[in-house]
Amino acid sequence: MIGTIAAARRRLASAADPPPLAWRLRGLGVCASTERELEHWLLRQPPAPGQPLVQPRAVLAAHQRFGHGQQGRPWQAPPGGVWISAALPWTTVTPSSSAQGDSPAASPAAVPAAALGLAVAVGLAQELEAFGLAVRLKWPNDLLVVDGDGTPRKLAGLLPRLRWRGGVSRWAQVGVGLNGRNRVPAGAISLAQALGGRSHPATDPLALAARVLRALEWAVAHGGLAEAVRQEAERRLWWDAQPLPHQGSWWWVEGLAADGGLRLRSGLHHTTLHRRF
Repeated sequence: MIGTIAAARRRLASAADPPPLAWRLRGLGVCASTERELEHWLLRQPPAPGQPLVQPRAVLAAHQRFGHGQQGRPWQAPPGGVWISAALPWTTVTPSSSAQGDSPAASPAAVPAAALGLAVAVGLAQELEAFGLAVRLKWPNDLLVVDGDGTPRKLAGLLPRLRWRGGVSRWAQVGVGLNGRNRVPAGAISLAQALGGRSHPATDPLALAARVLRALEWAVAHGGLAEAVRQEAERRLWWDAQPLPHQGSWWWVEGLAADGGLRLRSGLHHTTLHRRF
């Protein structure tokens, strides 16, 4: 599995790509959850004490039995899709740590960071757009394609989180589920369906896994470009042109904030909605 993914990753490489990362990969035929497997790996072999993660890691499974997504919802992950949990180098500081006397200008941890979820969403959207698909971001963490009758359907889901210590993130942890040629629940679509058939070579799960790794590399490479990432994500933002209920009022979507929030407007009032993972 790992050798096939590495070969596919090399075939996709181009001069325009960010520098490839030196991945540590583990491939499993079946597991309860790639998130749990990654957590156990990081516990058994943690980064150096007090230091950020340097070398990225990823756990890939052909099939997950007990995957989960936002707010712990079950994440169906049958054979034929791409199910990955990754730990990535990703350093930033909390506003409170800067206020307590840290020196942001002296540390790479203080580089303004693009919102993790937005950066991964843009990176993965670009990989899928290479197949001619119009990919949209349903805030906060789903990628959609619109089928022939105009209905948006979920193609991929993301679970982005930062691991903090002392006000500084030590690494990013990202779960990615991408429908390849697997069966999908109502409201979703597989890449095979979007491209017209299971025989399309692009729907091979291992080839798709290589694209997911490329997407994660793009996110890491663009982590210091918060505004550029926000613009790319906002350009792909999808909503159904209806107002959203929030705190007893109806709000209209205005766009995205650089920290990954959804900007809303109600008359003369403005607010930003955030989701915690």
